Amino acid sequence: MLVGLVGHPSSGKSTFFRAATLIDVPTASYPFTTIKPNRGMGYLRVECVDKELGVKCNPRVGYCKDGIRFVPIEILDVAGLVPGAHEGKGLGNQFLNDLNMANALINVIDVSGMTNEKGEATTGYDPANDITFLETELDMWYYGILKKGWEKFARRIRSQKAKIESELAIQLSAFNVNENMVVESMDKLGLGSDPTSWDEEQMKGLASELRKKTKPLIIACNKIDVSTGEENFKKLQEKFKDYILIPCSAESELALREAAKKGIIEYSPGESDFKILKEDRLSDKQKKALEFIRENVLKKYGSTGIQEVLDRAVFDLLKMIAIFPGGVHKLGDKEGRILPDVFLLKEGSTALDFANKIHTDLGKHFLYAMDVRTKLKIGKEHVLKNRDIIEIISTAK
Repeated sequence: MLVGLVGHPSSGKSTFFRAATLIDVPTASYPFTTIKPNRGMGYLRVECVDKELGVKCNPRVGYCKDGIRFVPIEILDVAGLVPGAHEGKGLGNQFLNDLNMANALINVIDVSGMTNEKGEATTGYDPANDITFLETELDMWYYGILKKGWEKFARRIRSQKAKIESELAIQLSAFNVNENMVVESMDKLGLGSDPTSWDEEQMKGLASELRKKTKPLIIACNKIDVSTGEENFKKLQEKFKDYILIPCSAESELALREAAKKGIIEYSPGESDFKILKEDRLSDKQKKALEFIRENVLKKYGSTGIQEVLDRAVFDLLKMIAIFPGGVHKLGDKEGRILPDVFLLKEGSTALDFANKIHTDLGKHFLYAMDVRTKLKIGKEHVLKNRDIIEIISTAK
C-alpha cells in the first residue's frame, strides 16, 4: 500500500511527511525543497481485536497502543508540482513518473492562502486553485498517454481486430487500468464503440474518469491553524462538496510527535489531546506553543488531521478493510507472537482472496476458513468484513 503526497511547492508536503513518518527531510519555504522523492512508513489506526479475545497482541510490524493497532503503509513525498507539469515544466516529468507507483494521492494544499501556485509567499491566494490545477495536470498526464499512437490504435478497433476495452487497458497499463474500468468509464460518459468518432473532449473525459479510478485524491487542507485557514476551509467545503477535505496542521502534529518521542508529553497520532509529563523540561515559549495547539487545533478540529487523512485515504478512498489472521484454538504464530499481523484487502474480498493474500499456496490448496469469533466454518466465496478474524484451513504444507 503506497500513498503519494502531492501539491505545489511550499504547501507543507515535506512537513506532512515528517509528521507522519518522523523521518528527517529538508523543509523550507522555497520551491522544490524535495528533489528526489522521500519514502517512509506511516500508520493507519485500526481498532485491535485483542481485548475482546482476552489476549495481548504482539505485532510483527507496526505497534498497538491502548487498543489501537497502528498498521504500516508506505508514504511517498514527491517534488512540488507547478502548472504545466504534464508538459515538463518545473520537475513535472520526474513528479509524474514518481507518482506512478501510488495507489492513492493526498493533495496537500496551503489552506491559508499564503503561498501561490509556484510556491512563492503571498497573501490572499485562493487555495481552490490548488485543487483544480492538480486534477487538470493529472488528467492531462493520462490524456497524453492515451492519445499516443491513437489513430493506429483506433483503426485496429474499427477493423474489429481488437476489443476497445482490451486495447485501452493495454495502452494505460502503467496506471493499472483494467478492462472493467474502461467499460465502466465508457458507459458513464456514453461513449460509442468506435473510438475514431470520439472528439478531443470525449477523450479527455475518458482520461479523467480512468485517472479518478486509479489515482483517487483526498485533500489535506494544511496550515488550518493560520488565521485565514478556517475561513478558506469553509469556502472550499461549499465549492467542493463531492471531495474529502480534511483540515490539518502538519506543524502541530510534528511538534506533538517530537515531544512524545522525547518523553515530554504523552500523545498518540489521531488523538484529540495530549498530557504533559515533564513540564520542567519545557520553556515558556514551548508551553505556549503546546497550549496553542491544544486550543486552536485539537479542541477546534478534534485532531491535527494528519492521521485522519491517512486513514480516510486508505479506508474511504481505496475502500480497504483490515483482516486479522488467527486460529480458533491458537492465536499465536510459530514464534509465539499473538495476533502478529493485520492484512489490508479491498472491500468485497472473500475468504479465498484472503488466503491468497497470505500466501498463494494457501489459496491453491484452500479447503475452508473459520470465523474465529463465531467458530463457524465459512467457504471460499464468503465476503469478509472489516476487523474479521479468520483462520485458513488448507492442505498446503
